[in-house]
Amino acid sequence: MKTIRTFLAIPLPSDLARTASRWMAETKSPGDGIKWVPDENLHLTLKFLGEVDNVETPAVCNTLQAACEDIEPFALVLEGASGIPDLERPRVLTVAVDDATSTLTNLVADLEKRFAAMGYKPEPRDYRPHLTVGRTRSGTRRANSDVINRWRKFEDDEIGEFNVREIHVVGSFLEKHGPTYNVLGRVQL
Repeated sequence: MKTIRTFLAIPLPSDLARTASRWMAETKSPGDGIKWVPDENLHLTLKFLGEVDNVETPAVCNTLQAACEDIEPFALVLEGASGIPDLERPRVLTVAVDDATSTLTNLVADLEKRFAAMGYKPEPRDYRPHLTVGRTRSGTRRANSDVINRWRKFEDDEIGEFNVREIHVVGSFLEKHGPTYNVLGRVQL
């Protein structure tokens, strides 16, 4: 049997992904200490499952389907530049997500319970909707001030609104150049 590094995610519409990519391009600089997310890998992570036995993939898809059964498409807004734990000393550069209806937050809480019951490790922190665009490289605890200042330029901007219509089960395969993502399952809302 083979294991697959797996997570649950919301795909981004291409126009919003292009805007996020432009923000990253305007922020990047050589030696900035950030491992930037490749444009083609941008997504909103709902739940990281870790290594999943490939024969368990149908059960993962069925659990996601059950959690989404009564959920209608819902709106999210990708807001401005932010960071985790905050923009003053970020270890992760993000775009804030406005979940006005709390549908996303409630769905993630339900997914945490369902997958914990299946034996997957629960996330110890409360879910805070965000789009990850970059992480500090190992050995660096936080982004340098030049990168923070360039990223902060987009703090009051907005990438845009979109309707979430499907959620993906994604397999991450580590290659020499970085991870490649393959959609293992799709659940329509």
